[in-house]
Amino acid sequence: MISDPAPHITADAAPPARRSLLRAALTGTAVVGAGLTVGAGSAGAAAPAAARKRPTTAEEALRELSAGNRRWRTFREKHPDESPAVRQTLTTGQHPFALLLGCIDSRVPPELVFDQGLGDLMTVRSAGQVLDEAVLGSLAYGVLELGIPLLMVLGHQSCGAVKATVQADESGERLPDHIQYLADQISPAIDRGKEGEARVDATIDANIRLIRARLAAEPDLAAKVDSGALQIVGARYELTTQLVHRVA
Repeated sequence: MISDPAPHITADAAPPARRSLLRAALTGTAVVGAGLTVGAGSAGAAAPAAARKRPTTAEEALRELSAGNRRWRTFREKHPDESPAVRQTLTTGQHPFALLLGCIDSRVPPELVFDQGLGDLMTVRSAGQVLDEAVLGSLAYGVLELGIPLLMVLGHQSCGAVKATVQADESGERLPDHIQYLADQISPAIDRGKEGEARVDATIDANIRLIRARLAAEPDLAAKVDSGALQIVGARYELTTQLVHRVA
């Protein structure tokens, strides 16, 4: 299972007006002067119209993701937070409870794998979960501006980006330039203690660990982890069973 205890998150001090403007622009809230207006309350105070209780800590978020994945793999999806009322509420702001860095693979869409709906997850996807400045900036925004308490690096079985990296490393072949960039980022995770498909499979896990470690070393994210406001975890989706499990 993917659930795991996590510290309670703490609220940050209110940002200056310019930072509030950035937050408003990226969350889709209305701005008047230096303040945020969403009718009677602020974007941060907006609550879903549905009665569903939303996670507010990393521990609660992990439990919700675990429950959603259980529904997915047993074909009991609820497709939550898609109602007209929720859609209307989301026009004034967003408050996702988890941030997912996943692969671009069409077989692993996080909202389906975890049976979540609109406004529940903030997702960033790149081949092999590779990090670059755009990915890092997007993840930092979710943590620093939206206060999301859980960041999950989600790899998966039979990752094509990892397989291409391993094969190119073994053959010495250079991949097309932009794909070679991905391979260069993944190659430090290659598990040279195994051969064949076992090497690819082991490298998938090693890549998840490597990316998680890189994120945990980012100063802004590390400060949030140290304060108990953020938990960064690694996980893997199995195509054969549809199970998501933690990668330590």
